[in-house]
Parts: sequence; structure tokens; C-alpha cells
Amino acid sequence: TRQLATLIGAGLPVEQALANVAAGLPARALLSGVLLAVRARVTEGLSLAAALADFPRAFPDLYRATVAAGEQAGHLEAVFERLADYTEARQALKSKLLLALFYPALLTLVAVLVVTGLLVFVVPQVVEVFAGLKQELPALTRALIAISAFLREQGVWLLAGLALGGLAFARARRHPPIRRTLHALQLRLPLVGRLTRAVEAARYARTASILLGSGVPVLEALRIAAQVIACLPIRAAVEHAAARVREGTSLHRALGDTGEFPPLMLALVASGEASGRLGPMLERAAREQERAVETALAALLAVFEPMLILAMGGAVLAIVLAILLPIFDLNQLVK
Repeated sequence: TRQLATLIGAGLPVEQALANVAAGLPARALLSGVLLAVRARVTEGLSLAAALADFPRAFPDLYRATVAAGEQAGHLEAVFERLADYTEARQALKSKLLLALFYPALLTLVAVLVVTGLLVFVVPQVVEVFAGLKQELPALTRALIAISAFLREQGVWLLAGLALGGLAFARARRHPPIRRTLHALQLRLPLVGRLTRAVEAARYARTASILLGSGVPVLEALRIAAQVIACLPIRAAVEHAAARVREGTSLHRALGDTGEFPPLMLALVASGEASGRLGPMLERAAREQERAVETALAALLAVFEPMLILAMGGAVLAIVLAILLPIFDLNQLVK
């Protein structure tokens, strides 16, 4: 998209720009073939937006509607620049989320592996010392021995069950009713719900701003922007708000009644409607919400990481106590 903006801005015809971008990709790349097919349709006389519509998986509604508006207004270069900025901003937000979650995920994996390794390999060798004793072992030690024996004997079946459960969960999430229920539960979680709302508000505001800034009609922009929201309850609320706007309600009031958007964003939308600068105000709202995402993510990690460390420390402490208690009892017996 960035290359198309540069080439079209340099005065190249659209079909030549498409050919040049495709030539810069590996010959076997799927996108190269798609671009050449789009070029062929443009050469046959179709508009660029109509040619892109033949490949909806590569070019979603947002992309096609923005390009169509740019073609009608004669500002295709500016539209591609906006699309490139939008795509890069979304990718940057996604990368921030993934990078922020990488360390907690790695920490969780290490914690689980350490505790499992202690239970499977270390505990059995230590408790053999107490096998010949005729005294009754403490309850904590007996529980630890039982857990260790279960993991050694049934560990393979447990792993298989977890893998099958994960696959079943992944398949179940494809069904809209189940996804809607899971998303509703996600929104009720204290910090996770706040983070989800901030992410979806930023995504919605960013998408609507680029569509309006490219000349797409307001109602069409609201319809397309709703489709980029991943959380189904929020998407349904936004689609209902768009229907109310179509009936004559102001956008800030319709969005406010959903209860899913922060007051600052609603105030910016109201200001944009009053001044006729809804696109720029939505872009500002998107920036503010992206900052809110970073803040919510930092708060979530600030709570999660100490809790995980405490949980791991508690598990290791329980293992150590289960091993030491019989030794203390043995010392009392010897005395």
C-alpha cells in the first residue's frame, strides 16, 4: 500500500504501479499473483475498487470502500497514504500487545515446567527415604506423594486430555453463540474488560476516521468500522448505534448509550459532530485510546507478574515443607 501511494504520487498509471509492486515481490508469493490479477482487471476497464472486490480476502470492505472514495474524489495517492498509515498503526498496536504478553506467557510456562519437574523427578527420589519408616507421614507429604505418583503414571493421558480440550475449545470458539458468551465473560473481568474496551474503541475510532477522511459517507463508514471490532457484544452494540444514527440520532449519543466507550471519546465525537470535523476528532480519539491501551496493559501486567511469582513461590514452598516435615518428625523420634 505504501509503495502504491509512492508510485501513484509519482504520476504512474494505476496498472503500471500495480505491476511494479508485484515485480518487487517473490515470484511465487500469493500477493504477487493477486496484484497481477487486479492489474489485468484494471487493464480491461474496471475501476480499481471493482477489481479489488474480486479478492475480498486480500482486500476487506475498509480497503475497497476507501479506494472507491479516493477514485471518485481523484485523490488516490492520499487515500493510499492514509491506508498505509492505518495499517501500520494497527500492526504497531498488535505488536505492542504481543510483546507485552510474551514475558508473562514465558514466565508462566517456566513456572509450570519447574513445578512439574520437581513433582515428577525430584520428589519421588526424596520420598524414598521415608519408605522404610513405620511412622505415619504428615498429610501434606502424603498429598505430595499422591500428586507425584499421579503425574508419573497418568501424565501422558493428562497431556493428551489437555491437548484435546484445547482443540475442542478452539473449535467451539468458531461458533458465534459460544464466542459471544466468552466475550461477554471477558468484558466482566476487571482489568481484562477495561483493556478489551480500550482496544476495540481505538480500533473503531481509527477505522471510522480513515473512512470519513477519505470521503466515505458517514453511514457507510459506521457500517464498515463496526466490522473491524472483534468482541461480539461490543460489535452488536455498535451496529445498533449505527442503526440509530441512520434514524436520526447523533453519533455521540448513540455510542454513549451502548456504555462501551469512554467519556473522553464521546466528548471528542460530540465536538467533531458540532464542528463538522468528525474525522479528525475520531483520529484524536483513536490516539487517546491507544494510550489508554498501553496504560491498561501496564496495569494488568503489574498485577499479574507478582501474583504469578507468589503462586510459584507458594508451590515450591509447599513441596519443600512436604519434604521437611517428615525429617523434623524423624529428628523428634531420634531425640
